[in-house]
Amino acid sequence: MSNGSAQLRTPIRIGRGIAEAAVERARLTVVPRRRTRAARMPFVMLVSLVLLGGVIGLLLFNTSMQQASFAATALEEQANTLTAREQTLQMELEVLRDPQRVAEHAQNLGMVPSANPVFLRLADGKVLGKRVPATPANGLRVRPLPPAKPAVLTPAPIVHKVTADPADTGRASDGNGGSHGRNDANASGQHARR
Repeated sequence: MSNGSAQLRTPIRIGRGIAEAAVERARLTVVPRRRTRAARMPFVMLVSLVLLGGVIGLLLFNTSMQQASFAATALEEQANTLTAREQTLQMELEVLRDPQRVAEHAQNLGMVPSANPVFLRLADGKVLGKRVPATPANGLRVRPLPPAKPAVLTPAPIVHKVTADPADTGRASDGNGGSHGRNDANASGQHARR
């Protein structure tokens, strides 16, 4: 039996040896940490590109907003001009449609209103009324006479007559300008005294 027990122990020893080797391999050990530095250049380039893109985008946005503002201002000015033009044309049209103006043009063409109008009955085509031709005497005043101004608003003109002194005319006609020279000297003397 001793032989058999020795044979049994041998596999156990082998098994223990294998188990111990496996346990040794399975044990965790502290491994020193590797310090790997990330390359700074790509990160710096990325941040720089993002900042540059943001600044360029902001400039483009600001420029487009200013252009839109200028376009809006120009369109507002054009709309104001067109509104004023429309109002002017509307006023001109109202003046052209004025019945008084139409009547004046008719009178200028020699037309006069009919004093005795006649009517046509459509049922049988009979003319009702007496036809009398219109004459210039039938014309009406289209525009009223202007009102008379009160006498206060039309005063008589005031006329002042200036008579010339014969002594002054002789001095003024002097070729040397003697009287003018004395007046200028007196005027400069008065200014010096003041």
